[in-house]
This record gives sequence, structure tokens and C-alpha cells, in this order.
Amino acid sequence: MARSAPVDSAFGELGDRTLRRVRRRIMPLVVWLYFISYLDRNNVGFAKLQMSDDIGLSSTAFGLGAGMFFIGYALVEVPSNAAMYRYGARKWIARILVTWGLVAMAMALVTGPTSFNILRFLLGAAEAGFFPAILLYLTLWFPAEQRVQVLGIFILAQPLSNAIGAPVSGLLLDLDGVAGLGGWQWLFIVEGVPAVVMGLVVPFVMTDRPHDAHWLADDEREWLSSTMDEESRRKQTVGDHHFMAGLKDRRTLVYSALYFGLVFGIYGLGLWLPTIVDEMGDFSSTQVGFIVFVPYAIAAGFVYWWGKHSDRAGERAGHAAFSMAMAGVGLLAAGYLLEINPLVAMVGLTLAAMGIYSAISPLLEMPAAALAGAAAASGLALVNSIGNLAGFVSPYAVGFLEDATGDNRSGLVLMSAVLLVTAAATYVYGRRTRAGVVPATDR
Repeated sequence: MARSAPVDSAFGELGDRTLRRVRRRIMPLVVWLYFISYLDRNNVGFAKLQMSDDIGLSSTAFGLGAGMFFIGYALVEVPSNAAMYRYGARKWIARILVTWGLVAMAMALVTGPTSFNILRFLLGAAEAGFFPAILLYLTLWFPAEQRVQVLGIFILAQPLSNAIGAPVSGLLLDLDGVAGLGGWQWLFIVEGVPAVVMGLVVPFVMTDRPHDAHWLADDEREWLSSTMDEESRRKQTVGDHHFMAGLKDRRTLVYSALYFGLVFGIYGLGLWLPTIVDEMGDFSSTQVGFIVFVPYAIAAGFVYWWGKHSDRAGERAGHAAFSMAMAGVGLLAAGYLLEINPLVAMVGLTLAAMGIYSAISPLLEMPAAALAGAAAASGLALVNSIGNLAGFVSPYAVGFLEDATGDNRSGLVLMSAVLLVTAAATYVYGRRTRAGVVPATDR
């Protein structure tokens, strides 16, 4: 069988060279920033192993507090992205980093359910706008036919953050009692510092737009600027593209609902996986961390391969639907096998992680490709805002079900059902509207 041509080949020697330099310059930075982001929002799942007893949190109270992050996130998301569009990614992302880093460190000060809820809300408000800002930023630097692969590289930060952050968080929990602080307090303090540091670095290393990229040669800068300007003009030939248009666009609401279903699985798994693993046996915090590492590490490799596959096929909706279906089946298998064979249940959780994280980039490329200009800034912010409300609903629902039934299997079954329904809806919508298919002229 003949090997597929490289994705870059359609751009010619100049385009290939330019995009390689852009990837080397931009992608390590944005992946590292998202790694920090995901670490600071999800480390509370590990902190729970000690914090719940120290400050008196039931499973329901933890789920509510963990989910409060997404209330603050949703309320501030659209205004934050409006500010980013006005002031530029470089300045606004730096502001977001410093603010969320300080609040993440302040999580070490929680003393009970009320302060836990307040600080989680403030952390969400501080981080609001970061994810859609990066999505919009990538649409300014990479042509549409490359973006799922690029988004896949960016999304790698999620499973990598969980994979690497898991053993690190477990080791930090072992600092319990050092300098009179709990291990969970050390976890919040140490893992909040990188965000503040990077907030001071970003203004010096990030470039807002291709025409400002003096680190490119003149011919490379001219090629990239003209290529991205032409793509933007093509998208603007249909419909309105002012800021409010993105909020009113019917497609934005559809993608918001689909992303809600996906996020329901993402945060249900991320926030509760350490607890699920802990209940599989008599493990130390460090051992839990290294066990949780496994499904996320495997998922990271699959995310990268699946993004490349989607770009080669020029198809988004079917790839996203398949991934979510795989995640739903994996969670369902884990739920029913947890008490029978924990090792096989871990296989199910690994499939779930692979499916959940590989669905993100093809799903989010659909609204990114459909919207342009200020409408893209507002539309992506709304998709992320509504979608991330599932980050409130999911951990609370899973915690409530665990308290009500005394069995964490019920939460896994619920997440599975939501993901399977969302997979079906994504596939049907994609088939009906041809959404998520890259035109042949763009490949």
C-alpha cells in the first residue's frame, strides 16, 4: 500500500518550511501553558485524598466545590475572550496566567466547604478565556487543513498533565506534615507557582499575529500572512462576523451542546479517577499517582495519531463521534468490571481516556473552521463556556450518586450514557449538515 503524502506537501517548499518553524516556535509554549492550566484545575482530585478528612468534605460537597470552578469559568469566559480579541493574546494570556496561579496557590488556605467553594469559583473566573484564546490564536497561525493535527498536539497537554501530574501530585501529598502544612496544601502551593512564572515570561516570547513574527524570514512571514489572510477572507464571504454574530449563530449553540456532553466525561473521569484507583486496593498516595499515570500516558500517543488521521481524511465529525463512543464503552466496561477484575477495569478506563481526549480536537475544529474574525472569538468562547458547565454538573452528579448509592459504578454508567448519546448526535449532525468535512480545495 502506498504511503500517504505528508500533510504539509500541499503548501510547497516555502510553506512547509514556514509551518515547521511556526510549529517549533509556538507549539511547545502553548502545550506547556495548557499543561499548567490542566494541572491546576484537576489537582484537586488528588488533594481530595487528604483534604476531605482535614476540612470535612463529603463526596457531594467535594463534587459541588470541584464543579464551582466551572461556574466562575462560564460567567467570565465570553467577556474574557472579548478582552483578548481587543488587547491581543500576548497581554491577555499573561494576565490570565498570573491571576490563576495566585488563586491556585491560595487553595492551600481552604478551611471548609465554604472557602473551598469560593476559591474554586475564583480559580475558574481567573482562568476563564484561556482555552478559547489559544484556540483562536492557533487559527491565526495554521491553515484549516492542518489544524486538527495542531489542536491534537495542543490537547496532548491534557492527558500529559494528568499522566505526569499524577505521580508528582502523589509525591507532594507525601510531604504531609512538613513545615506544619498538609500534603494537599503543598500540592496547591507548588503546582500554582509555574503559572505565575509563565505569566511574567509570556509577554516576551509570544507573538500576536504572523505579520509581527520577526523570527520568520521575510519570505516566510509574507507567505504565512497572505495564506492566513486569504483563509480569513474565504470564511467572511458568508454571514456576519462581528462579535455578537458568533453568540447568535445557531451552529454555536449546537457545538456548545455537543461539547457539553464531551466535557461531562472529561471532568467526571479526571476528578474522580484517583478516587476510583484508590478504592481498587490498599495503595499509598504515590502508588495511586503512578497507577493513574498509565491510562493518560497511553491516551497521549493515541491523541496525536488520531489528529493526524483526521487531517489526512479531511473529516472531523465522524472522528469525534467514534472517539466519544469508544470512551463511553470504556467507562461502561470499567463500571461493571471494577469489582470483578480491577486490572481489566483499568483497561476500560484507558480506553475511556483515549476516546475522551482524542475527541476534543476534531470536535472543536468544527466551530473554529465555521466562524471568522470577532465572531470566532465570541463563538469559541460561548462553546467553551457552555460546554464547561458540564464540569460543574458532572463531578457534582457523580459525587451525589456515590453518596446516594455507596457505589462509584453508578457515576461511571452515567458518564458513559452521556458520551454515547453525544457521539450519536455528533455523527448525525455531521452527516446531515456536512459539518466537519474539509473542502477538497482546502486540502
